[in-house]
Amino acid sequence: MTTIQLIIVLVFQIAVIGLIVFFRKMDRSEKDGDRSAQDLSNLIQNQGQGLSDTLIRNNDQLSKNFGELREGVLERLLESKAAMNKDLYEFKDLLTKDLEVKFDKLNGTIQEKMDRINNKVQENLNEGFKKTNETFTGIIQRLAKIDEAQKKIESLSTNVISLQDVLTDKKSRGIFGEVQLNNLLQSVFGEPGKYYHIQHKVKDGRLADAALTLPDPIGLLCVDSKFPLENFKRMFEGHTEEEKKLARREFVKNLKKHIDDISSKYIIPNETADQAIMFLPAEAIFAEIHAYHPDIVEYSQQKRVWIASPTTFMATLTTVQSVIMNMERSKYMSILHREINKLGDEFARYETRWNDLSKHLGTVTKDVDKINVTTTKITKQFQKIMEVEVEQTPESIDFSGQGSLN
Repeated sequence: MTTIQLIIVLVFQIAVIGLIVFFRKMDRSEKDGDRSAQDLSNLIQNQGQGLSDTLIRNNDQLSKNFGELREGVLERLLESKAAMNKDLYEFKDLLTKDLEVKFDKLNGTIQEKMDRINNKVQENLNEGFKKTNETFTGIIQRLAKIDEAQKKIESLSTNVISLQDVLTDKKSRGIFGEVQLNNLLQSVFGEPGKYYHIQHKVKDGRLADAALTLPDPIGLLCVDSKFPLENFKRMFEGHTEEEKKLARREFVKNLKKHIDDISSKYIIPNETADQAIMFLPAEAIFAEIHAYHPDIVEYSQQKRVWIASPTTFMATLTTVQSVIMNMERSKYMSILHREINKLGDEFARYETRWNDLSKHLGTVTKDVDKINVTTTKITKQFQKIMEVEVEQTPESIDFSGQGSLN
């Protein structure tokens, strides 16, 4: 009997018990049904007893069947377990071998890649160390240069302080400009004398700071150094706008006065060139004039006074040097051409004399050949005389036909 059948029997028994209870309640209200209820109760008891016996038998049979089934299932489970264990051991062995092969292969691949990585890392490290060393060496060199530059800056700071002390005095500024002018001239032309003069005196006794000796038609070009620093500084250091404007007007006024002085003193007809140069030893002043004071530039051009800074003056001197060299080269070329013509005449004269000498040498050579022949004959004759025996009489020696000296 299955479990479902047991459940059905139990449900049926419960239903029977419920009917018994129901009919007993009916007995209290209906006396006529007592007998039927009693019969029904007996019937139900008999049925219940039968069902109980059936259930007991079925339960015993079920227990027996379940025990047999359990033993069979247990036996099959043991067999399955043994087979599964066998399969597992075989699979384990195969898996272990396969894993060992793959692991060895993987280990070899990993080792190879690790070697490559190590080599690459080593190369990168070596290259990195090399670059680091180069960078470190460069840094050390730069630090040394920076240290050297720092020392130079400190020295320059001292020099700047000294220069500021010099520039505060008007006379010292003038000397500073003249020294800078002289240095530029000397760097291009060398020592003064041929191409320029220092502190050149014109006819009326005035002294120009320098004078360039240029080829005609320019002639003597005077250069005078000016350093209008005071008003230039006031233009930027003024506290109010009015002070700056006043300094700017004074700056323009001073420059025009310098231009007038140079034009009147150093442009002298029939003595100097019809132009002169005003040398400004500060590039900042030169830049200020050309950037913000075109009226000063125009005024200087009208007066034939050219404004020059150290940079532009150096360019001017270089141009002048090139012009002088070209002119001297042209002059020396004409001299060279004249000397070459003279040398050509001398070569023609040399050719004539050489031809004459060649003719004389030819005659002398023939005479020398004749003398050599005669010398040879005389030598042979002397050899014969030396070979004569002492016993021979003088009459036996023949001098007749063998001693011709022709």
